[in-house]
Amino acid sequence: MNRYILVFFISFFMAANAQQVLQPEEAMTLALENNFGILVSKNDQAQAKNNASILNSRFLPAVTATTGADIAIDDQEATFQDGQTRTVDGAETTRYNASVNMNFTLFDGMGRLYNFKRLKEQYELSKLGVRQTIEQTLIQLFSAYYEVARLEEGVRILEQTFDNSKRRLERADKRFEFGSSTRLDLLNARVDLNTDSINLIQQRQALTNAKRNLNVILARELETDFTVNPMVRFLDDAVLIEKREEYSSKNVRLLQVRSNEKINTLSLRAQRSTLLPSLAINSGYGYSEGVFPATGFLASSQVIGLSAGATLSWNLFGQGTQQVGIKNAKIALASTELQEKQIEQEVLRDLLNAEGAYRNAVEVYRLQQENVVTAIDNFERSKNQFDLGQITSIELRQAQINLLNAELTGVQAKFSAKLAELEYLNQCGALLDVSLN
Repeated sequence: MNRYILVFFISFFMAANAQQVLQPEEAMTLALENNFGILVSKNDQAQAKNNASILNSRFLPAVTATTGADIAIDDQEATFQDGQTRTVDGAETTRYNASVNMNFTLFDGMGRLYNFKRLKEQYELSKLGVRQTIEQTLIQLFSAYYEVARLEEGVRILEQTFDNSKRRLERADKRFEFGSSTRLDLLNARVDLNTDSINLIQQRQALTNAKRNLNVILARELETDFTVNPMVRFLDDAVLIEKREEYSSKNVRLLQVRSNEKINTLSLRAQRSTLLPSLAINSGYGYSEGVFPATGFLASSQVIGLSAGATLSWNLFGQGTQQVGIKNAKIALASTELQEKQIEQEVLRDLLNAEGAYRNAVEVYRLQQENVVTAIDNFERSKNQFDLGQITSIELRQAQINLLNAELTGVQAKFSAKLAELEYLNQCGALLDVSLN
């Protein structure tokens, strides 16, 4: 057993010297910085933040500036009160104006306030959306990461199996040459070596594909070569229990449905505010000038001054749209309350299932470790017996296959248990809180 562990570490560190070792924490950092899905969700969050700005709240006054000029040339005939008539051909009339106006709503039934709070809550909801995207991406990331780790260990195991089969073929060839074994033993050893070679080739190709999958999640060059850290550490039960007790306040799905409930509550209040009157004030500063032809009463005029006013409006009956809006807002709020109850059940179910899957996976891993130890001992004994001629090459091959299957299954069990732990933490809402060191 110690010899196999030593071989593993030597192989791992030799590979590490030849290739970049991508640590789990480094993979997390790269994904958070580069993953396209996360970047898109952050853009959505930025839009929600802009929408929640005071600039989008209608609390600020509206200020407009206007200016204009009008020139008219026409033939005019004017009859005055005293009966005189005056005709001007090509009469020219010019008018100029400019003004700055301000309109500000003092009170609109609190509708602006509720809408502003709703936009703020939608911004908080967008943050939860980013967090959910990050959590889902990290689950995909670690699935891909530990798949690379599993295949790398699989390659290492198959290389050991291939080396054992190669040495067996060499011994069989020598024995056949000296007449101490049959040609059948030699052929069986050659077939087994070819089988192990095929398995190793397929495993290496699967590893290459898995590395490309991981590079896609990291949003980097697909052919970037690297190796990963196959070591995993499981959290203490005390930590897992602590995280489970906090799931109700941290699970992102629960937080999202509660945020939606707040949004619908504010929408209902905003709809009710339409039943109240609104008060607005306005003011302006303007300038106007005109030059008129002889047919006009005035030759010219000039006006400069301030103006101000107030408007009180009350929509007593808005064709029933106000009542319909209030009723629909009530229904939306009731639906959100029902969704919250449903999601609470679903989240608790998923949490319990994830916890059970994790406990089972850890126990399976423990048992598989025992199987590996037993299979190694059995293979070593079988080799000694084969060298002494006490068993056939077929029995030795069976012991070798048993060892191979035990090691591959043990590797699979280790990473399955780690992924089950991460999924459990994800259901607890604690995936981003736990270090992988």
